[in-house]
Amino acid sequence: MISAVMPTYARADIVFERGEGAYLFDSAGRRYLDFSSGVAVTAFGHAHPRLVEALTGQARKVWHTSNLFRVAGQERVAARLIGASFADTVFFCNSGAEAWECGVKVIRRHFHDSDQPERYRIITCGGGFHGRTLAAISAANQEKLVKGFGPLLDGFDQVPFGDLDALRAAVTSKTAAICIEPIQGEGGIHVAPAGYLRAVRAIADEHGLLLFYDEIQTGIGRTGTLFAHQREGAMPDVMCLAKGLGGGFPVGACLATERAAAAMTAGSHGSTFGGNPLAMAVADAVLDLVLAPGFLDGVAALGERFGALLESLVARHPSVFADARGVGLMRGLKCRPPNTMVIDALRREGLLAVGASDNVVRLLPPLIIADAQVQEALAVLDRVAAVLAGGEAAS
Repeated sequence: MISAVMPTYARADIVFERGEGAYLFDSAGRRYLDFSSGVAVTAFGHAHPRLVEALTGQARKVWHTSNLFRVAGQERVAARLIGASFADTVFFCNSGAEAWECGVKVIRRHFHDSDQPERYRIITCGGGFHGRTLAAISAANQEKLVKGFGPLLDGFDQVPFGDLDALRAAVTSKTAAICIEPIQGEGGIHVAPAGYLRAVRAIADEHGLLLFYDEIQTGIGRTGTLFAHQREGAMPDVMCLAKGLGGGFPVGACLATERAAAAMTAGSHGSTFGGNPLAMAVADAVLDLVLAPGFLDGVAALGERFGALLESLVARHPSVFADARGVGLMRGLKCRPPNTMVIDALRREGLLAVGASDNVVRLLPPLIIADAQVQEALAVLDRVAAVLAGGEAAS
């Protein structure tokens, strides 16, 4: 008999009752150090007082009015995102997949209203992940995502991530845009090669294409800059955000330049719940935290130390870990045993991590962690690696 909750996840048999900062506590009272952050979502940990205050304060006022009326929080958060980015306009929704789909619609509408309706195809990268909608899995075109859901939607051409020659060769008279994750998260923490984003920007400009970044996982400080592409200075025309933007509250956003989004007029897109007052209150508080003076510098510095410690871990346990990857507090360990085995062993030792493709364990701690918690995580990783390598378990 099918379970009451549709069984689309292989869930661990743990129920978390509360959280505090970087820690979660299960129904038996056991404490876990959370280096999964709900898959890069709870960027400021659990029960952050500023976010709790923002949500509960707004909940006492108004939850929902619909987008048939102005929402003051949308105007405020949009202005802040615009002021900190390349963008001129923002559409708010509820999830990363919705934000990505909005970006696709912006691109298609742009060329339709530019009298080039034949230009609708988008070049995507192998190993990419943009969500679970039919369009998003069509763009990713991975067997594990698309099996049983055909026929796929047309309009996407895939090239290897980081391969500029293949990208150039894929551009045709029907190409409208290039879609890239600056760092592939679900794909295995693959970081775009140095200079790649600038070169892609140049290819887009040469052929009159729009450049579309998926920063659903990398955005809002995860890599030590507000957006990952800012490390290289190659600005997009369209960008989607979610995850960390709400610090755990569902919110997504599609950012665009005026040129790209000029055709997105009244009636062209919508969302019943998108940008509701609760979501905007939390997103505004998240921006207060992430844009506070010195905060991102601290994330970048701690991320560098974390990366160096992971490199040392790999050197100590070469039979368990093949390499360490990532930027800032978006890190991965490529495993030699199945990554599921490593994740289960870490959880038994009180450390939460999350899997990715390419047999990688993702380490995505809250951006508020301290050096002591990094050291705590490394101690668990060391113990687990010693056991998996056949060494003696720590007492």
